[in-house]
Amino acid sequence: MNRQSKQGSPPDHDKARLSHPTTKSRHRLTRRGVQFGFLALTLVGVFVFQANCERWCPFGGVESIYGYVTEGNMVCSLAVSNFYILGGVLLMTLLLRRAFCGYMCPIGTISEWLRSVSKRLRIPEIRVPSGVDRVLSLLKYAVLAVIVYTTWQAAELLFRAYDPCYALISRHGTDITIWAYVVAGAIVLGSLILSLPFCRWFCPFAAVLHPLSRIGLTQVTRDEESCKNCGKCSKVCPVAIPVDQVTHVNHASCLSCFNCVDACSTIGVSAMRWGPSRQFKKWLGQHWSQAALIAILLTCTTAAVATSYLLPLPSFVKVRGTAPDTTVAAQLEIENLDCRGRANLLFWFLERDDLYTLPGYLRLEAWPQPGAAPVKIHYDPAETNEAMLKRAITEPYYNLVEDQWRPSPFSIVGYDPLAIDETEGLLDDPGPPALPLIVPDLDALDLDDGLLLPDEEFAPPP
Repeated sequence: MNRQSKQGSPPDHDKARLSHPTTKSRHRLTRRGVQFGFLALTLVGVFVFQANCERWCPFGGVESIYGYVTEGNMVCSLAVSNFYILGGVLLMTLLLRRAFCGYMCPIGTISEWLRSVSKRLRIPEIRVPSGVDRVLSLLKYAVLAVIVYTTWQAAELLFRAYDPCYALISRHGTDITIWAYVVAGAIVLGSLILSLPFCRWFCPFAAVLHPLSRIGLTQVTRDEESCKNCGKCSKVCPVAIPVDQVTHVNHASCLSCFNCVDACSTIGVSAMRWGPSRQFKKWLGQHWSQAALIAILLTCTTAAVATSYLLPLPSFVKVRGTAPDTTVAAQLEIENLDCRGRANLLFWFLERDDLYTLPGYLRLEAWPQPGAAPVKIHYDPAETNEAMLKRAITEPYYNLVEDQWRPSPFSIVGYDPLAIDETEGLLDDPGPPALPLIVPDLDALDLDDGLLLPDEEFAPPP
């Protein structure tokens, strides 16, 4: 009996599976397809539909969570959809470790593709020692702390001026600085000679995902008995995990990319498998396919997007007074309500103290956005009515102390202030009486006594 017979030959279907070149790289090709799909979706949304893709960035949820919890307000350009997407990504991280970074993130995709191109150009990769890699990986926590602190303090996305991703999705927005392109250039150059340098060492969102990824449900398992200790699995790992030195790859940086599984050259039975962690194998099985991973990614993403439309929580909330037993909500669409600052100005008009004062309880819920923004205003029907709300929003405000008019920048879809009696039915529902408008009798005034103010002191509305 020859040596091959003593060791036992692999089944015919395993021989075919292991020898077929396209089968060996099927995981890599599939992942490239998923990466291309999400990158194309982002670019089409930005450049074809001119969409505000910041509202779908999961890191936007991290930046806005403090302001929303404490004040009920989102940072400008963001929306509650950021929270839903953040929740979906956190769930997929708990299940699949950092698969979001390896399959969906546009920066990770571009960086990884650049390194693939440089390999074809025979540009050697710089392998960073493990000790240095661990030290550099701490930098992302410092970046996260700086961004979150400055954003929470200023209530503005100050980091966007340096954000290479924002420079792309904003189509070179007005608040982009040259430093955004300097950072982008550094990522491009670094990605040609290093594997995922930004993702491994500087990405603030990676720091957010790290704790959940460490306890992820799935992992790569190396069978020590069938492993040939060739080290190929470690060489192809894009985040430099020493796969050949551990049995269970539960590293928080694991992208679930399947590179190590594809690189395994064991004949007969693959030494690398991806599936549930050992504590869950009894109930969930020992091996999952890449199709299961992609299905989970798509399910979490679809659920997050669908929830944002089914449960559209307001991105701006402000309240005056205590809610009575009975309230009524007026639902309006308001033009020029496109950011948090404008929402604050809208509430200022609702709290005006002139002829169009609104008494009683008010709760403003708004979804600021370009064009017509949906608004819901809760009020006490015993004190206020919808006609009074519309007048307060659209009429100019006169500051008696400063003797100045302040025109309202807002207009309400379907509402004409000049036809207020006909459209609002004020004669049938006059609401609480307004302050009387006193018109002086000019014939009874002695102009020589100076009872009238000089013409130049009058400030007519613009």
